[in-house]
Amino acid sequence: MSDRSRVQSLCREIAHWADAAGRPLTLMEICGTHTMAIYRHGIRTLLPESVTLISGPGCPVCVTPQSQIDLIVELARRPEVTVATFGDIVRVPGTQSSLEQERSRGADVRIVYSAHDAVQLAQAAPVREVVFVAIGFETTAPTVAAAVAEARERGVHNFSILPANKTIPPAIAALLKSGEVKLDGLICPGHVSVIIGSDAYQPYAAKYRIPCAVAGFEPVEVLEAIVALVRQAAEGRAEVENLYGVWVKPHGNRRAQEMIHAVFTAGPSRWRGLGVIEGSGLFLRGEYAAFDAMQRFGLVEPSSSEPAGCRCGDVLCGRIRPADCPLFACVCTPDSPVGPCMVSTEGSCSAAYRYGRRAA
Repeated sequence: MSDRSRVQSLCREIAHWADAAGRPLTLMEICGTHTMAIYRHGIRTLLPESVTLISGPGCPVCVTPQSQIDLIVELARRPEVTVATFGDIVRVPGTQSSLEQERSRGADVRIVYSAHDAVQLAQAAPVREVVFVAIGFETTAPTVAAAVAEARERGVHNFSILPANKTIPPAIAALLKSGEVKLDGLICPGHVSVIIGSDAYQPYAAKYRIPCAVAGFEPVEVLEAIVALVRQAAEGRAEVENLYGVWVKPHGNRRAQEMIHAVFTAGPSRWRGLGVIEGSGLFLRGEYAAFDAMQRFGLVEPSSSEPAGCRCGDVLCGRIRPADCPLFACVCTPDSPVGPCMVSTEGSCSAAYRYGRRAA
């Protein structure tokens, strides 16, 4: 069967089960890569009116709170510090500045592809303090943990990290517990699930009676997940279906999990739009405290507020769609972003602007 025929068949299945459900259904994709795929391929336009897709807190840059962005900018202003970071965070506006603006004023801000690259930067410039901004979910946490362990083993004492990694399951629990948005199914993230496994979602499916489907990122894979969720809703089931079994195992990647737990411990973390979520942050264990930039530089996270008029927090929680924000596509654009959802390559507003402004 060709891809086109398969898509048509899946769309018929979705329509059939949506009709069988007999009520409107709202499904949330948690992963930012899914959000981008959904917009890029126009998947929303293929669905019956009774099935609505909304985006969740699946972009790590987007959920990083304004106070932490301001803290990173403050760190970059220190003349002895080189800030190493993934590319998206550079353009996220802080309250008064951004890493991009600070770099134009002379700050040493480097874009890297991994935490290991930051360790190499530190080794190459032993007179500089190199701080890696550890923003990400479970997908990148093992590599950050490995880099910290490597720095300690090699005695790279001018390397540290700003601990900002977050974990997805506590955020899912916070969303479901709040009940602010009535959800009938979750498209669970593919990349994160490779690490944590599909079994990680079982407690939420059981407790909140919500269907879950772990999916890949091709259009057919996303549509297969929607079929699974709509069918579960029609049949009154609430289970976890792993449709990405080539990469995602029930127990996940045990070696990666062990690396995370060896270096990090869980603690409360603030999310943009969701507030403080217990157990959702990853912080360095005591034996690795020397590599914590917060302690090394005596940093204190400032009290910061969201940019005036920005609704990124509401977009991240599915309370509104990007087009419902009064700044979307007029004041806030990719060339002049106000909030992180318009900056990140996984941001809902960026995806809506690029691929679907009429259906944002």
